[in-house]
Amino acid sequence: MENCRGRSCTCPLYSREQKTGRDKPGPYRFATLLVLLPCLVLPFQSIGQKRGAASPISLTITTEPNAIIWIDEIRRGVTDAAGTLALKKISAGRHALRVRAMGFKEVTMPLLAGRRNQAMKLVRTTDQAELAFQQAEDAREKARDEASRQKAAELYRATLTLRRAYPAAHVGLARVLLDLNQYQPALDEIEAARLARPVYAEASAVEGRIYREAGYTDDAIQSFRQAIREARGIQPEAHVGLARVYEDKGQYEDAILEFSKAIDQLSDSEPVIYQLLGAVCERTQKYKEAVAAYEKYLELAPNGSLAPAIRSIIDQLRRDAAGEEIIP
Repeated sequence: MENCRGRSCTCPLYSREQKTGRDKPGPYRFATLLVLLPCLVLPFQSIGQKRGAASPISLTITTEPNAIIWIDEIRRGVTDAAGTLALKKISAGRHALRVRAMGFKEVTMPLLAGRRNQAMKLVRTTDQAELAFQQAEDAREKARDEASRQKAAELYRATLTLRRAYPAAHVGLARVLLDLNQYQPALDEIEAARLARPVYAEASAVEGRIYREAGYTDDAIQSFRQAIREARGIQPEAHVGLARVYEDKGQYEDAILEFSKAIDQLSDSEPVIYQLLGAVCERTQKYKEAVAAYEKYLELAPNGSLAPAIRSIIDQLRRDAAGEEIIP
């Protein structure tokens, strides 16, 4: 998923500051981004790869057009106009596949090991709460200013009027309230989500983000770690959150570890993380690693909104590194 395409980004890892337009790069540096999603150089070989492990496979999913696809609760993309999404780097073993399309009942099903093609037929829904929730989610992802975020919040509240015990709607509303800088109301929604679903990794990850934005670093770390425990280790939003906190604290090695785990779990589905990684490598004067990170972004998103600026950055970094070592 290149879900992260400038201001149209739908990636939960992308901070609210970036969505408001305060993330514009300078002539050849992303200085502003350094404080938004800090990270450090990491080995690009997956840390999850082990000797003798089965190679990842490709998977093609066919369902309704413009359907959102999750695998193991990690959003992997949206189907095209024909209802198809081709995914790479699906690890061996069983997975959980979740599909949501506007106007249809959301479905979760097991994905058998080794499956390379999966067709999923969705059924139209008349559940008014589910339909309202879908509208709220769509509005949140498209929101770009305070007015549109307020509208999304109203849709979530309408959903919760129809069905009070709707954990995903509480978490969605918490995300919007975070974007609106309404920290305590956002935390209240997380608490409400947990009343209906006590073990909820996504809720804990969002709680961590709220605490970090509010300046409660220790609480943020605790919530991110809880999210990772609840998800049995597979929670890239929480790993990225921890990486950001650790970088803020100057604990660079810890940040490297957490950020590496997040990239591994996302399977190169979020090119923007490599761009942000390159920015922090610049900050630490690791020019060779910065070039590698930026080039990975360009490999995954050659026509991405940041691609022209990144190409300029690479040229500048090569000049900066010329006196230290030759970057091939």
